[in-house]
Amino acid sequence: MSGQGWAQILVYVAVVVALAYPLGLWMARVYGSFRAPRPLRVVERGFYRLVGTDPEREQDWKGYAVSVMVVTVVSGLVLYAIQRLQEHLPLNPDHLKAVPAHIALNTTASFLTNTNFQFYGGETTMSYLTQMAGLAVQNFFAPAVALAVLAALIRGLARKTTSELGNFWVDFYRSIAYILVPIAVVFAVFLVWQGVPQTFGGHATAATLQGGTQAIARGPVASQEAIKMIGTNGGGFYNSNSAVPFENPNGLTNFVEMIAILLIPMAEVFMFGRMVLARRHAWAVFAAMFALLALGAGVLEGAEHHGSAVLRASGVNLAQSASSSGGNMTDKEVRFGITDTALWSDLATATGNGGANGGYEALTPAGGGTALVNIFAGEVVFGGVGSGLYGMIFYILIAVFIAGLMVGRTPEYLGKKIEAREIKFAAVGALFCPTLAVSLAAISVVTKSNLRAIFDPGAHGFTEALYAWTSETFNNGSAFGGYTVNNFLAEAGGMAMLVGRYVPIVAALAIAGSLARKKVAPVSAGTFRTDGATFSVLLIGVIILTAGLMILPALFLGPIAEGLH
Repeated sequence: MSGQGWAQILVYVAVVVALAYPLGLWMARVYGSFRAPRPLRVVERGFYRLVGTDPEREQDWKGYAVSVMVVTVVSGLVLYAIQRLQEHLPLNPDHLKAVPAHIALNTTASFLTNTNFQFYGGETTMSYLTQMAGLAVQNFFAPAVALAVLAALIRGLARKTTSELGNFWVDFYRSIAYILVPIAVVFAVFLVWQGVPQTFGGHATAATLQGGTQAIARGPVASQEAIKMIGTNGGGFYNSNSAVPFENPNGLTNFVEMIAILLIPMAEVFMFGRMVLARRHAWAVFAAMFALLALGAGVLEGAEHHGSAVLRASGVNLAQSASSSGGNMTDKEVRFGITDTALWSDLATATGNGGANGGYEALTPAGGGTALVNIFAGEVVFGGVGSGLYGMIFYILIAVFIAGLMVGRTPEYLGKKIEAREIKFAAVGALFCPTLAVSLAAISVVTKSNLRAIFDPGAHGFTEALYAWTSETFNNGSAFGGYTVNNFLAEAGGMAMLVGRYVPIVAALAIAGSLARKKVAPVSAGTFRTDGATFSVLLIGVIILTAGLMILPALFLGPIAEGLH
């Protein structure tokens, strides 16, 4: 990789950290003592009256979980109905038909769970109303739910001898009104300025150089793109996602969109440190996350710049020069080159974004395997909005438990004793999705009907199936390609997304409720410190040994076998 490529990555890291730190402090204030100006308080109180909640009345973890499910079910029914009825609804200038039932069901589950796994072509399937009132609204709701759950879990760690974790509806509203909407509005205006369409007009018709005509899809793209990136949603207005110039016009938008992918997930770590009054511990967690992110970026960049054995044996010129980018340019975004496309792939799979500015299926075996491992680790390498950090807390509790066994005393975390109940829920939160993903992938490659859905034979085809089920189960949404849609895959995938989302949420809230009732034990000479490099290394080791060992056999059947072929 050239010096220019390294400079791009270093500038990116510096900018995103500089923006994430103050945002994290602001988020801690939003979920703490923040009091909105009077005009905004009027709107906020109106929302509380609408949903019938008293903002001063807090909930225990079970009440909080019930509220999560209420907003999920109600908004899910509305989204499904909009899709099925869209041909009879306004803002449909291209007269698109109703979305087929199995696609509508899968899409509903996908956007409810912040997965945005697209079994459809956005510009040819969804009307403007469906994109805006259905998909874009869920792009706000889904990350807001996860942020609210994270806020409740952090309160459970910070509070003592109480069962109260806050009010879900307050956290949900504030996540949208004071975090997601302001950033999305600024970002959408920036995208419009850079040439991203934002219109209610139908398809534009253009004359081609050959004298024919071409229909060019457009619509309210900028508003969808903004929250797609900020909320780590990943579902684009267009089927080809951020590889389409109308979603990502130039190098500046590509750089800013990559910042948007990581901005809130990174800010959450700083928010966490402020809310639990343990900033050094937050930096230790940040160091573990950043080290794993850098490792993934290094492997992806190296693999894509070096190219695969097949490319090298084919005689393709892989040397970088003034007239050639070199490396594996297959399905790479030629406007941005290998460096930005590989970095985007690492960011989108290490977080819950799942968007793309290039083709994942055309990554080298090492590059594709890295993207797969990023997701399989639970998307805790900063991860999705909200979900990444509460997923990391599962691993933190397991790491603290292991450390306690090593020193022969009851494990403690932030002054609270970690006992069997917390470890059981942490194990469920950390291991449920990996188990479900490999199980569904195994079923998909041993049944005749599902084998027909795999386009490519051999190891690459196995990777297609494993990647699809991993992406859905872990609510990432990126697609490896080559996996044909049928009714079973759409419906089973929808179920995988739902349980993959809500089982960890319930586990996180149960842990929060349990820890909130505990007293804080004073620090002693035997307390295992969680604010240094030793803890960061232990945490990385636990993630690798837990998720890594579960996926290693599957990697040998897929990317590793393909790379050795």
